[in-house]
Amino acid sequence: MAFFDMPLDELERYRPARSEPADFDAFWTRNLEAARAHPLNIRFEPYDAGLNTVEVFDVTFAGYAGQAIKGWLLLPRHREGPVPGVVQYIGYGGGRGFPTDWLVWSSAGYAHLVMDTRGQGSVWRRGDTPDIIVEGANPAHPGFMTQGILSPETYYYKRLIVDAVRATEAIRTHEAVDSSRVALTGHSQGGGLSLIVAGLVPDVIATMPDVAFLCHYRRAAQITDAEPYSELAVYCHTHRDRIEQIFQTLSYFDGLNFAARAKAPALFSIGLMDQICPPSTVFAAYNHYQGPKQARVWEFNGHEGGEGYQHAAQIAFMRELLG
Repeated sequence: MAFFDMPLDELERYRPARSEPADFDAFWTRNLEAARAHPLNIRFEPYDAGLNTVEVFDVTFAGYAGQAIKGWLLLPRHREGPVPGVVQYIGYGGGRGFPTDWLVWSSAGYAHLVMDTRGQGSVWRRGDTPDIIVEGANPAHPGFMTQGILSPETYYYKRLIVDAVRATEAIRTHEAVDSSRVALTGHSQGGGLSLIVAGLVPDVIATMPDVAFLCHYRRAAQITDAEPYSELAVYCHTHRDRIEQIFQTLSYFDGLNFAARAKAPALFSIGLMDQICPPSTVFAAYNHYQGPKQARVWEFNGHEGGEGYQHAAQIAFMRELLG
């Protein structure tokens, strides 16, 4: 690894113009209202994970178009009254795995909902939620970045983002959760989702995007050969007559546009040697973010970010926020 993006002093000032469709808010209002027309159909089924200090539930709730989305809910077994909640989204290619993969937040005293990622979960951690095949799906580069990309109505991430919003509604229904104190987090794709949902759900108390994906797509596709952004570059290389159409679709899903709407306190992380989510793309979102914010910048780290150091910073951030 080596530095390949802007110097840090330029990154701290980097606030590029946003490309935002005129109907951006109407698009998301319409799609979220359509999802909410379906009952949540939430189920919390007790799951024996062999853990003495953590109570585990196998979760199912209705996401986009009422389709069943899986997850885990982990609760501290010894608690007095409702506890704050943390919704966690998963990185690209990963799924919900096993409850023993996710012990940090429940061990710190929080209700922790881990949302499975539709159609993913076969690369580095298993998942249990299939995706649907939608009408209008176009030929796509292997992966998820170009599935349905010729229209915002058919794009894969529309479904995933709606799922992510519904997850914040699902966690609030459990009697052990203080529904007024729900925060968001995630790494990479999960970090991008935690930023995006903060722009769509105004009453979350915090968001903690960790080396966030799904931001400033065009620059990312131009400056890194790493996957998954390279999926966009390869697709544009082949469909060179559709480039503007592709990035018009992506403007509905760009973290920069959600950052400009998010008001919750935020703790970002950024790796200055991150070739998967280049630092300028994350700083672009950070610098457009409208709420109180702070960032941990990891000078000699790539896409792993701060790892345990960042987890410790997040726990301290939440402790200070909640008093």
